[in-house]
Amino acid sequence: MQNENIEKEIKCAVLGYGPAFNMGKRHCELIKETEGLRLVSICDLNPERTATAKKDFPEVITYNSVEEMLKKVELDLVSIVTPHNTHAFLTLQCLKAGKHVVVEKPMCITVKEATEMIETAKAQRKMLSVFHNRRFDGDFLAIKEVIDKGLIGEVFHIETGGGGYHHPGYWWRSDKKVSGGAFYDWGAHFVDWVLNLIPKKMVGIAGFFHKLVWNDVTNEDHVGALIRFENGAVADVQLSNIDRIGRPRWRILGTKGAILDKGGGSFKVNTEIEGIPASMEVKYKETDWRRYYRNIARHLLFREKLEITPQSARRVIAVFETAEKAAKSGKIEPVPYE
Repeated sequence: MQNENIEKEIKCAVLGYGPAFNMGKRHCELIKETEGLRLVSICDLNPERTATAKKDFPEVITYNSVEEMLKKVELDLVSIVTPHNTHAFLTLQCLKAGKHVVVEKPMCITVKEATEMIETAKAQRKMLSVFHNRRFDGDFLAIKEVIDKGLIGEVFHIETGGGGYHHPGYWWRSDKKVSGGAFYDWGAHFVDWVLNLIPKKMVGIAGFFHKLVWNDVTNEDHVGALIRFENGAVADVQLSNIDRIGRPRWRILGTKGAILDKGGGSFKVNTEIEGIPASMEVKYKETDWRRYYRNIARHLLFREKLEITPQSARRVIAVFETAEKAAKSGKIEPVPYE
């Protein structure tokens, strides 16, 4: 954007400055690093957190009331970095106040909430995007490039996920009413990745939810979804806190080859070149989370196409909700809005 004439700046606020992972601070840093965006305010209900925010970013105005900030500060965009069950309410509040919104992943808890958020943004003629920043992780970018270039042919089977055997911790991310459940944390990344590797309509989901060990928290111990696409491709996504042996981060099968990623900076690709079997090790690309806010700025200032749409983020929520429904019914369930 350096060579383009920027007639105005997008005035930004970050809502939520909790200490967990310091994601509120990270959003502030990304905004400040992005040409065309200007950080003007930070809001958190806890005065101790806004005091910390003021030390980190002395130039901003801090608030402990969302209503007060929206009323008193001239803003164009609010980035929401709060617990999952607050995303829908706060997004609607900011949209109805006439602000563009970036909301942390997962977008919300239910498809119904996601749809109301999308429809409200449309009615208010405001941008809504979800911070699926890990679409720009170096490992995923490298895997997607290999697939997009046709090195393994058409993808027909994916296995992915993560976990281990450990207590999930005593905090809101372990509280199903607040977090949405075990799928709603890292599962938001894995499912979003899968839906970008197989850009086809989902036709059904089977779900498997287990609550067996950690009975002092309300999140599930192990969750899984089998996603079937209209072209016959299948994705198996699992997240677990009771997995003592683990699984590769990625096992991807295509009609011409396969990818196996165990982590560690590179992954294995088996393919064939002019009929000759070939194997190679592909290094991860460089992670570029700044790309997310660059796109937000360019979308708002120059009408560049929005890379992460709320409709794509709603598909992730649909997978979670449908997988849980399928786990309860014991049947393969259809996916809303597909």
